[in-house]
Amino acid sequence: MRRVLSRTVPLAVVRAPRPAAPAVRTAAFKASSRSLHATSRQFKPATALAFDAENYPMSHEKIQDVKDTPYFIDNKFVSSGTTQFIDLTDPATGNLVTRVPQSTDVELRAAMESAQKAFPAWRATSVMARQQIMFKFTHLVRENWDRLAASITLEQGKTFADAKGDVLRGLQVSEASCSIPQQMMGEVLEVAKDMETRSYREPLGVVAAICPFNFPAMIPLWSIPTATAAGNCLILKPSERDPGASMILAELAEKAGFPPGVLNIIHGSAKTVDFILDAPEIKAISFVGSNRAGEYIFTRGSANGKRVQANLGAKNHAAILPDANRQHFVNSIVGAAFGAAGQRCMALSTLVMVGETKEWLTEVAESAKKLKVDGGFELGADLGPVISKESKERIEHLIDSAEKEGATILLDGRGLTPEKYPNGNWVGPTIITNVKPHMKCYTEEIFGPVLVCLNVESLDEAIELINANQYGNGTAIFTKSGATATRFQKNIEAGQVGINVPIPVPLPYWSFTGNKKSVAGGGANTFYGRPGLQFYTQQKTVTSFWSSNDAVSKAADVSMPTNE
Repeated sequence: MRRVLSRTVPLAVVRAPRPAAPAVRTAAFKASSRSLHATSRQFKPATALAFDAENYPMSHEKIQDVKDTPYFIDNKFVSSGTTQFIDLTDPATGNLVTRVPQSTDVELRAAMESAQKAFPAWRATSVMARQQIMFKFTHLVRENWDRLAASITLEQGKTFADAKGDVLRGLQVSEASCSIPQQMMGEVLEVAKDMETRSYREPLGVVAAICPFNFPAMIPLWSIPTATAAGNCLILKPSERDPGASMILAELAEKAGFPPGVLNIIHGSAKTVDFILDAPEIKAISFVGSNRAGEYIFTRGSANGKRVQANLGAKNHAAILPDANRQHFVNSIVGAAFGAAGQRCMALSTLVMVGETKEWLTEVAESAKKLKVDGGFELGADLGPVISKESKERIEHLIDSAEKEGATILLDGRGLTPEKYPNGNWVGPTIITNVKPHMKCYTEEIFGPVLVCLNVESLDEAIELINANQYGNGTAIFTKSGATATRFQKNIEAGQVGINVPIPVPLPYWSFTGNKKSVAGGGANTFYGRPGLQFYTQQKTVTSFWSSNDAVSKAADVSMPTNE
């Protein structure tokens, strides 16, 4: 029977003591241009992650013995030799959970060399063998589902139920990657007599993923299975705000049979990102995050000749028609707007109320009032805290600005604090009505549990308003009319459309398809599914000619030789 710890244990590792002599680190830095073997041996490996599938935290109690997060190289957890750490605190309490290292130059280069070293053999590994590893990896993710969710709740703040959903959406991508033999099948055509052209896909080499804080398991699982099943080696940089889930996934990858170097994990902020952008060995980069960071990553990475796919900010609208199912609309909006404390790039943050439907907002507010804001491990919690105090301050500033600009605060979540957790980053469900397109609460992505509502008189006005917005991740319409829904879906510019579906993120047999300023530089936005495989591979065509006249067709002669 699984034993769940009643007392919180750290989402880090039990690490070996650091080398006492500074000279060890100095020697390691001097070795930065040497081989992986020469550099990695400068550091003592950590023993293991501090909790496993049988023992993991299920409370927000203070950690007494805080451990530093390691990095992951050559299938080993290694204690960083850095002197620069980033404190990671529980968003519900403000208590220190772990310290995340800023990986050193030596550690960054060592991770790169490890991936380069592993690539030739991994590329040569048969697709059937890679498929078997993906089967095992997927099984282990499912087996460690609760453990991954617990890590997310403690580090990111999501409710435990929502954190399990985070893992599920990544798990689905991992499951889809198990069909890699079929996905990698090429095409062949006889184009002339004795001549044929065949087309197939090959891995790129070393690729990288830069992950955001809001989906600590799902986004790494958008990259790990797809990139590695295709034959690439992946360098992953989780968010410095919540790397615990990525570290668990690294452990599972090793257990599943990933060879050393196929998956390496590095840590840090801007310095680490710049290393990924500039390292010539990295051929492609996946990024999910803010517009400012994403546009920088796309521009610099592309300038260095890399493939870059970057999913950025959003302002997802829902048009509400008078003939919509009223109760379905209310239930859908409350979940889509306030779930995960609104920290989703596909959160349904903006309502466009058509005609009389603006009167329905009081019902939305009444339903939202019933949501329980609490620590993610608490029973019955509907939404947890936002990720940081800075995020809380920014969200409240945007609510303040709406009030100053003349909008109406129908439901105010400012100042809400659960009694048990007075030091958390709390913002309750907030609904702002009578919003105009020029208001700051509309023009900026809030990324919190805030729903802004605008009023129009017709479907065409709703379409025009939504299309005028700079973002294009997703949109939805609530109506009982097929003709109305069809008109909407054909004329709307957002990349992902839901009809009576509030968060229309497609399952991994398709791909994520945002557009406009939700995608950096108009670049690729194809994280999973067949388009994801295409991003992580290079197509090759081979045309061959084998003359049929050259075929050895004479039958074998079995009679006694005559020497003539």
